[in-house]
Amino acid sequence: MQKLKGLWGWLAALVAILAVGGYVATQNFVSDSPVVAPARVAQAQAPAPSAAPAAPAPAPESPLAPPPKLDLGEPAPEAVVEAPADAIAGQAIDIPARPVARLRGQGAWTDGLKTLADALATAKAAADKAGLTPDGRPFVAFTETDDNGFHFEAMLPLAKAPEGKPKLDGSVEIGASPAGKALKFQHRGPYAEIDSTYEAITAFLDEKGLDTKNLFVEEYLTDLKTSDDDGLEVDIYVFLK
Repeated sequence: MQKLKGLWGWLAALVAILAVGGYVATQNFVSDSPVVAPARVAQAQAPAPSAAPAAPAPAPESPLAPPPKLDLGEPAPEAVVEAPADAIAGQAIDIPARPVARLRGQGAWTDGLKTLADALATAKAAADKAGLTPDGRPFVAFTETDDNGFHFEAMLPLAKAPEGKPKLDGSVEIGASPAGKALKFQHRGPYAEIDSTYEAITAFLDEKGLDTKNLFVEEYLTDLKTSDDDGLEVDIYVFLK
């Protein structure tokens, strides 16, 4: 009888070991499945088993059962910044013609900033040499553009046009700035990112169904330095038909 009790105890221990081993093996298989990967996190965070005899192991869960839901708390809401609907809305203005020292030219987009800066510097040097007084910030009128480059007129506004002197040094001439009804937009930031501003302007014009001339003007409120100058301020004028 004593031997039977010992054998029965040995068999009970063996059954418990096999049951626990089968449960652990099943849990490892399920954890390795991509569908229930969070179960591995829960298992790793479970407390160590007590030294006391464990209760009979429960039947393993089906591999098709959904993984246990981990309570990690509510995620922090992402910051969403929505621009106002009229953020790119143009300001309608009437632009009068003004006397300018003007230099015509053309350039490629790859070195467009340097081309424009050099042209404006040439116009200013010619005006200074002629003793003419500037009256406002310089600007550039783009008269023709394509994928490769552009044609432009770099202009320095003058307080008064000189009499009897239509031409200055360095191919700079006296002329008048574009005039008419236009929409004024703003670009603030690197010149390298101005294309995004023009894309927004184009979307605005399309949405409003506005008909424009093939002419737009950039007025530089700060000096043209480098294409990555964060402090650049440009007002853009799109002329309407």
